[in-house]
Amino acid sequence: MKLVYVLENYYPNIGGVETLFKSLIESLAKEGHEITIVTSRITPDSPLKEKQGNIQIARMPFSNRYLFTFLGFFYVLPYIRSCDLVHTTSYNAAIPAFFAGKLFRKKVVITFHEVWAALWDRLPYMGKAVRFVHYLFEQMLLKLPFNHFVGVSHSTSENLAKAGINKNKISTIYNGVDYKDFEKNTATLLPKSDKFTFTYFGRLGISKGLDLLMAAIPPIHQKYPDSQIKLIVPTVPADFLATIHQFIKEHALETYVILKHELSFADLKGELLISDCVIIPSYSEGFCFAAVETIALGVPLISSDQTALKEVVSGQFIKMKEFSADALVTAMDQAKNGQWEHSPVKKFELKDTIDAYKKLYARL
Repeated sequence: MKLVYVLENYYPNIGGVETLFKSLIESLAKEGHEITIVTSRITPDSPLKEKQGNIQIARMPFSNRYLFTFLGFFYVLPYIRSCDLVHTTSYNAAIPAFFAGKLFRKKVVITFHEVWAALWDRLPYMGKAVRFVHYLFEQMLLKLPFNHFVGVSHSTSENLAKAGINKNKISTIYNGVDYKDFEKNTATLLPKSDKFTFTYFGRLGISKGLDLLMAAIPPIHQKYPDSQIKLIVPTVPADFLATIHQFIKEHALETYVILKHELSFADLKGELLISDCVIIPSYSEGFCFAAVETIALGVPLISSDQTALKEVVSGQFIKMKEFSADALVTAMDQAKNGQWEHSPVKKFELKDTIDAYKKLYARL
């Protein structure tokens, strides 16, 4: 087969989704399939065109996601003309992939990472008008007649069906991880603090529940001054990070909240392994690599128990009883006192994900 992937981000950008597609693409290439990836240029030193065996990478000369949506069509066209199947993901890469695919009558598969629908109205750190525009964009995307939709959890697939997608056009394929990557002996060994450490790691996203976490920090600091909060986050968006810095300053938490940025994978694992628990206070998760990775390392976690977190959380955990800052404070108090729930560990193997996508391609 000749396959074209239209992806907003791809290697060397590092993340759970990028790792998944890189593994899928390399596996298909080893079987002799011809792969073209059309993506954005994340770093200025990345070549615009690159060839690696059966894999061709075409990078657009920009990294802005909105430019991808409006200009990507013209970059995608030459590669789709002779392909057998197009695969894209929500959100910004989907528009050029769909219209270029339909122009040449190619089947187009879309993997939906999340469907927020009415959740847009509840999200913080975004103005009402901007939330409404994003809501309309998502609704428009859901109305496009892609040949097949993939939900990365049953929760996501159910939300696709609620949005009006024919259930016969929806498959659930969980994201997967390579568990060899989470063996403890591959992590950077770090000294453990004598303070009880609550850790958050991941994107500075509007759906990640950071507003709840910020509201929960002062009362936990007051009750347990011998604890500490560790935030492992990127430096972008800069305005979001500035909001966190301002909050820390206003509440005199400079010695209580530790900020870390741009860690290597090995260093990130090391930081997680010396944490007493990881906090995932999200409004919504389509799958949640952070939860699966934390569980793979054997680190306890606090979960908001929203959407896909109900499916993926296992091992040693505490679920928030309701979605509020007070409930998060209660959960953190339980964690500090070792009041964990336990269940058999669920695994989401990368190999199973790759096999499921191959079967879907063959069927289409």
